[in-house]
Amino acid sequence: MENKNTGKPASGGVLNNFITQAGILAAAGFISRIIGLLYTSPLSGIIGDLGLGYYTSAYNYYTIILLISSYSIPSAISKVMAGKLGAGEYKNAHRLFIGALIYVLVIGAAASAFLYFGAGLFVEPAAVPVLRTFAPTIFIYGILGVLRGYFQAHKNMVPTSVSQIFEQIANAAVSVGAAYFLITYTTGHSLFGMQPLETISSDLGFTVSRAVRGAIGSALGTGTGVVIALVFMFIAYMKSRASFKNQIASDPHKNVDSAGSIIKMITLIVTPFILSTAISNLASTVNNKLFTSFYPAFRNLDPVTVTSHWGIFSGKSMKISNIPIAFASAMAAAMIPQIAQLIAANKKEESKQKIGLAVKATMLISIPCAVGLFVLAAPITLLLYPNTLPNIELAKYSLMALSLSVVFYALSTLNSSVLQGLGKVVTPIINAGVALVIQTVAGISLLFFTDLDVFSIAITSTLYSAIIAILNQLAVRKHIGYKQEIPKTFVLPFFASIIMGGAAYGVYRLVLMATNSARVSVIPAIIISVPVYFVALLLVRAVNEEELKSFPKGNALVKLAKRLHLLT
Repeated sequence: MENKNTGKPASGGVLNNFITQAGILAAAGFISRIIGLLYTSPLSGIIGDLGLGYYTSAYNYYTIILLISSYSIPSAISKVMAGKLGAGEYKNAHRLFIGALIYVLVIGAAASAFLYFGAGLFVEPAAVPVLRTFAPTIFIYGILGVLRGYFQAHKNMVPTSVSQIFEQIANAAVSVGAAYFLITYTTGHSLFGMQPLETISSDLGFTVSRAVRGAIGSALGTGTGVVIALVFMFIAYMKSRASFKNQIASDPHKNVDSAGSIIKMITLIVTPFILSTAISNLASTVNNKLFTSFYPAFRNLDPVTVTSHWGIFSGKSMKISNIPIAFASAMAAAMIPQIAQLIAANKKEESKQKIGLAVKATMLISIPCAVGLFVLAAPITLLLYPNTLPNIELAKYSLMALSLSVVFYALSTLNSSVLQGLGKVVTPIINAGVALVIQTVAGISLLFFTDLDVFSIAITSTLYSAIIAILNQLAVRKHIGYKQEIPKTFVLPFFASIIMGGAAYGVYRLVLMATNSARVSVIPAIIISVPVYFVALLLVRAVNEEELKSFPKGNALVKLAKRLHLLT
């Protein structure tokens, strides 16, 4: 394969390893999100849309504090450690690891205390106990993040990937179990035989109390999942410790970084990551505040109804749209240390090649997912959340409005990590800030001067993702002289996705006429979409043989394509 940016043959071994590592993380992320969807369905049946509204409101603020204190640690630590490891400075790399642990212990403790005692500053009174339940998780996650960053810096994505799956399994089990227990044993009512939460209007106090207790149970699940993941990562570290010690013993460098320089280095690296990630995720918190607080007050609306609508949007439609972005997040995590090493070694052309491959791989997955979510929005929602039927129109149009954001968020996530790998850590912060201001103005205008209700938030979320994607893409092009190939990366995959979407919708309608069940009909539609997209992709010549080989199981895909006479 000859790269457009370099004019040189691709380094197959390096690229294959890069895609493989990203694929490992992507697979874990995808599995984790599927588990998340599967448990959210019974959970929403237990706590209802109101409970989801309280949970997601608290979760948004928990996420912001987590981002500021600990969430960016894996990416930041993997970047700075990768530079040390690439230079053979194993002693300094290990000292960075220890310094990072000290950093998160101090910052994590402060952040947890702030969230617990300051919960009332962020959310409505009913959601305060939910937010306080999240507080200890911030402290635990910081330690987990450092361990994940350590393995990622060594280009070993397996421990992180497995820990993510264990984390989500524990989260699912405890969230559902704790929500059921708290509702059943603290309210004195059994869930079996009860009406759905939203239909109980005779006792508003009971309705709210049940929803809050269910949301607390789900928050307990989040914390338990992080604890389980931390235990796994600690075991993995102890098993690999001997190998790490051998590296340190073989380090010939005599100059060891001082404790002060290490803390300074961590602070300088982590702070831009924190600001970039926090501002990038601040949009959901701003939208949450606009919709659940200012909007009902301005329009004189029932806050319980508004919170229920927020639960449908944030707890269901948004959750579904986030699944495909897992691949972009995984690709970004794999890219940061590798781009940093290439730039440190002054291998600019090879870094361009890696960026081009990453963007194309991400678009080949994100674009068909966006089309599929748009075409099958209603049946996919009902498949995952059967209790959404009374509000299916709201959930359907929210997901349709969000579908395009899948492509934009995937691209912006990837390019933000590229910029961080290039050392341009401030650029994504500025871009996210610009996008945030524009989307906030748009959100206020739509909420206060139209009757779009929660669709206003879906529209502004997509607008935000589009602005930041465009700005980040332009910044990458400016800083490294990189220009993405448009036709084969965006246009042809889109044409193939349209073919796939048409086939999927056709199968769905045919099966629906026979079964009269949207949930049953969407399954064969999803199944048929995969081979149709693969065939369409090759028919429009969006990928060639060498590119196909660079993906996981690429050789098997090439053999299949040739057997079908789709490759010559």
